[in-house]
Amino acid sequence: MASIISRNNRYCVVYSYVDEQGNRKQKWQTFKTLPEAKARKTEIEYNQQLGAFTIPNCTTVSELLTEYVSLYGKAKWSISAYTSNMSLIRHYIEPLLGSVKLKEITARTLEKYYQLLLKTPAVPKMTDRKNKKSSSLVTPATIRKVHNLLRSAFNQAEKWDLIEKNPARYATIPKEESRKRDIWDAQTLFKAIDCCKDDRLKLCMNVAFACSLRIGELLALTWDCVDISEESIMTGKAYIYVNKELQRVSKSVMSTLESKDILVTFPEQGAKNKTVLVLKKPKTLTSTRKVFLPKTVAEMLVTWKMEQDATIEALGSEYTNYQLVIATPYGLPTEASRIRKAMKDLIQDNDLPPVVFHSLRHSSITYKLKLNGGDIKAVQGDSGHAQAQMVTDQYSHILDENRRANAQLVEKAFYGGQGAESVESEQGADTQVADQAQAAGMDIQQLMKILSNPEMVNMLKMLSKTMG
Repeated sequence: MASIISRNNRYCVVYSYVDEQGNRKQKWQTFKTLPEAKARKTEIEYNQQLGAFTIPNCTTVSELLTEYVSLYGKAKWSISAYTSNMSLIRHYIEPLLGSVKLKEITARTLEKYYQLLLKTPAVPKMTDRKNKKSSSLVTPATIRKVHNLLRSAFNQAEKWDLIEKNPARYATIPKEESRKRDIWDAQTLFKAIDCCKDDRLKLCMNVAFACSLRIGELLALTWDCVDISEESIMTGKAYIYVNKELQRVSKSVMSTLESKDILVTFPEQGAKNKTVLVLKKPKTLTSTRKVFLPKTVAEMLVTWKMEQDATIEALGSEYTNYQLVIATPYGLPTEASRIRKAMKDLIQDNDLPPVVFHSLRHSSITYKLKLNGGDIKAVQGDSGHAQAQMVTDQYSHILDENRRANAQLVEKAFYGGQGAESVESEQGADTQVADQAQAAGMDIQQLMKILSNPEMVNMLKMLSKTMG
């Protein structure tokens, strides 16, 4: 049995155990909060009852990581996080830091290790072509992931009384240069949609942009999570419900984690495949969300559903119906690589600025922020970001355009010599527009906010052309 003792604003879990030599000893583990201490007490007593209780007895980083993954990683990590973290351990931590004694690890040791990583060749990605010769080195972004993993492991070691303090807490990591993702402006986006002759890709682009979706969320969308009834469309209440994502995962990792978070496993295409496509729970709790559909996109889905139903009826039992919105001609899930390849071909064939499919999500967030005057919480509800700061980062796509607009306003109002006269004439025009809008029962403030943004005016013009 274990007990909890409060000491110096901390909570100690105290229990007895028998060491490898058969000697009975007492162990104290310290936690910052009472819930953490209670959770550890319950874990100890449960494992003691099962006869599976072991005392962490680690002397090297490698031994700590083995214990950390076994007791913490398997319980806390998702399949994708487990795969990523194990890759970091296997390729970047074990070879360079694994044999180092825990008592020798300091903040200085870690900083020297991070500098060494900057000179270490990066491991090829799964998406790289076979036999690709790459001379790229480990990036600061990867080092940040390594640092976060080590900080978490050392934090557990501190709780287990294996070390006195967490050295990663004080270590400085190499500075990471943030790169702004290229996105399409409104005119380029509509040109791309207009040029697209692939109906599946066109639907994917429209739904991803309108609903701020990740590609895995888009490809996991099922018809039971789509409301496109005639009444919903007419009243502006048509929506999709995002509650899962499509992902290719390692079969060995899925077995290790006992299919945690897996909702559906699709049939394997080859017996020798080491991975399998699955529908799994979303990335975070906030990723589960309802997103309302623009009328035009809802009507696209209605048309798509009718065509898909006709295919199902024609194929009969040959169609495997998983209720997927974006499915292959025989009902199976569509790989993300196929959609990315189709978009890449569209860009090359029509000489469009090069972007990736995920850029549509960034474009979506950017223009929604413009449309609603910077209502971050509303956009966060659509995007499913866990933190509002991740949404505000998208302002970087907006600021340059607004600064150019400011310069043009100063040129027109001051250097152009128009001054007060220009302001008065513009105010007169605004008043006339406001009067007409008010007579039509429209929201005046929202209308004027939209019309004051040149980018939005251009966007509305493009919309009118596509719907005409």
